[in-house]
Amino acid sequence: KFNSVKIKTDIRLFFLFPLNSYQYMKKIKNKKELIKIIKERVKKDPNQLNIRQVHLMTSELIEEFQGAGHNIKPGDLGENITTVGIDLINLPKGTILKIGLEAEVEITGLREPCKQIEDFQDGLLKRVISKNNSGKLDVKSGVMSIVTQGGTVRPGDKIKVIYPNLPYLELEFV
Repeated sequence: KFNSVKIKTDIRLFFLFPLNSYQYMKKIKNKKELIKIIKERVKKDPNQLNIRQVHLMTSELIEEFQGAGHNIKPGDLGENITTVGIDLINLPKGTILKIGLEAEVEITGLREPCKQIEDFQDGLLKRVISKNNSGKLDVKSGVMSIVTQGGTVRPGDKIKVIYPNLPYLELEFV
């Protein structure tokens, strides 16, 4: 089952490296710079994989926050990639997103909202995580993923959604 949509982001160029690469992360300062997202060492266990390498969020969510009066633009909440038309938080764990011609990320879980979101703008944390009528948490903080295939990602690149084998596993906080 495949689904193809366009990526929307204010990032000029984005390069993804697979897990076995050297640790390095850098913010873009101009359109010639690259972001390298790689395996991060954990102090307690240097062999532990970082399952929170790339943060993805939908542009529809950013627009929802803007409509509620929050001054937010892509990248403000720490997301590395902003997508259009993909229901990210309802994808199953293990879903592969093929971005552009080369890059692939595997969805590992939901981004766990933290106090820093409230520090960024008052009232935003309540919009990001709340309880719905059935008492279940309604999470709007995007998803986390790992790089499974390195490559360059550019604004306007299409994203192909590749679902994992059944049974699907629901996303949990990572």
